[in-house]
Amino acid sequence: MSWLEKVRNKIPFIVKRETPDNLWHRCPHCQTMIFNKDYEENLSVCPKCGFHGRIGSRARFDSLFDEGDYSVLPPPVVPEDPLKFRDTKRYVDRLKAARLKSGENDALLNAKGRLAGRQTVIGVQDFSFMGGSMGLAVGSAFVAGVKAAIECHSPYIIFTAAGGARMQEGILSLMQMPRSTAAIAELREAGLPYIVVLTDPTTGGVTASYAMLGDVQIAEPGALIGFAGQRVIESTIREKLPEGFQRAEYLLEHGMIDMVVPRAEMRDRLISLVDYLLPANEAA
Repeated sequence: MSWLEKVRNKIPFIVKRETPDNLWHRCPHCQTMIFNKDYEENLSVCPKCGFHGRIGSRARFDSLFDEGDYSVLPPPVVPEDPLKFRDTKRYVDRLKAARLKSGENDALLNAKGRLAGRQTVIGVQDFSFMGGSMGLAVGSAFVAGVKAAIECHSPYIIFTAAGGARMQEGILSLMQMPRSTAAIAELREAGLPYIVVLTDPTTGGVTASYAMLGDVQIAEPGALIGFAGQRVIESTIREKLPEGFQRAEYLLEHGMIDMVVPRAEMRDRLISLVDYLLPANEAA
């Protein structure tokens, strides 16, 4: 405790004011302090350096659908702890904590609404829910989103954010890779667009499956995209990798993705792509 604080504590008529901890946000890239309300209104993008922070599924839906009007699709019912897994904590306890923190049932949420008047189904992975990891619930939600898009003859747009497969579900989590790939094949058979937006971070089994199978591959600026981590790759091949080789801009330069689109321009770009891929006379 400083000398000034000791003096203030001893003077009875000085009123202490409690300052909420959530008034300000510090940009992790440029360290600028941003008023939290301004930061949220700017879609969690730093107004000084353009760093794209992570946002939740409902904030994403609000920024994309016409007038923020949409209906969330009910999450599929799946076995919650099929392997009765336990590490330092029980898996069921980890799920309870993640649900309490995020307010969502699992890491992938689908919603149906209109994008420039056109019926569209959008899925969003939330990294704050156990690192956006892919398990039975995420795989089932992805398949449900595809089926909803086929039912209403609309595009399916997925925003990915994941650390990979969910280890607490073992081989069952890995089986979501071919399962989601089969669902995408059904969407293509129906002649409907599948658009992927890669957000920070998209890694592991998600990258090795539905995240890289879009008709169009978009990424947000600076997004980390890859399968294994940089240190793992370097220790395997015993070579130093280029700076930023797993970032969106590097992947665009080397032909792995089609475009990098800032969050403020995402809605307009998606509208243009959907209009091109699914002309109005082919829509329902």
